[in-house]
Amino acid sequence: MMMADGNPTFCFIGFGEAGAAIASGLREAGIERIAAWDNLFPQTAGERLKRDSETIGVRCASSAADAVLGAEIVVSAVTAASSLEAARSVQPHLAGKPLFLDINSVSPGRKQETAKLLGDRARYIDVAVLGPIHPARHQSPMLLAGPDAGAAAPTLSALGMRISIAGADVGAAAAIKMVRSVMVKGIEALTLECFLAAARVGVVEEVAASLKNNFPGLDWSKLVPYNLERMARHGERRAAEMEEVAATLRELGVEPLMAQATVKRQREMGELGTQASVRGALKKDGAAMLNAISAATRDRH
Repeated sequence: MMMADGNPTFCFIGFGEAGAAIASGLREAGIERIAAWDNLFPQTAGERLKRDSETIGVRCASSAADAVLGAEIVVSAVTAASSLEAARSVQPHLAGKPLFLDINSVSPGRKQETAKLLGDRARYIDVAVLGPIHPARHQSPMLLAGPDAGAAAPTLSALGMRISIAGADVGAAAAIKMVRSVMVKGIEALTLECFLAAARVGVVEEVAASLKNNFPGLDWSKLVPYNLERMARHGERRAAEMEEVAATLRELGVEPLMAQATVKRQREMGELGTQASVRGALKKDGAAMLNAISAATRDRH
């Protein structure tokens, strides 16, 4: 149902970091009617998510069916492994053929499977978020793909969203996101491996200076702590995304040797990031972070 001010009604399935960030940006952009559902809501672990929804001004729904009631735009923002199930949970309850923005980091094949599952119950849009969700939130750069991507773009752009069209085929946006992640998340994993070893032998500055000769456009004094922090805070999620990257490569007939190794490094770092010693070092400089990570990894082994 369209509101009197002409703004669309939104629903979020999944209200973790990405969902909450996009919803908060949309609220500030003038969207008043937003509902959300997350499978964690009924659990103790979901109390923080529900508090976040109340703070932002988002209606905390009682179920997936309740969340999509009257929604014109449904945003699926769940974990990679749950993307198909999220669509399945709302499919019978969709009315009026809402836009279904699948922003999950999954393979092109998974997005095509999701579009097929929804059928004509929704106008499915394959969405790839191409930058950190903070601080840009709903204005993070996004690629759209699918038969309805071109028609949806003006509506989303009018809300301040930074939209580009990847193509008319579902999976085109996901393909770009997945393939680029081989490099983006792979470099993060290599950063950890390279500079952890450098710290242990006492040559961090020397290695950084040497890399500057090969990559003059990169400031390693900033890149190292940035990459380590992202892995420590989001390693588990990024590992799950890299498993989808590996699936994408297999779909393309490319053996995902490096992608699978990146999964392991990202997951290891995500686990280390839960430790108080590592978490406490994340707001410090690169040397402090490396020291904390080095000590934590020695303790593990």
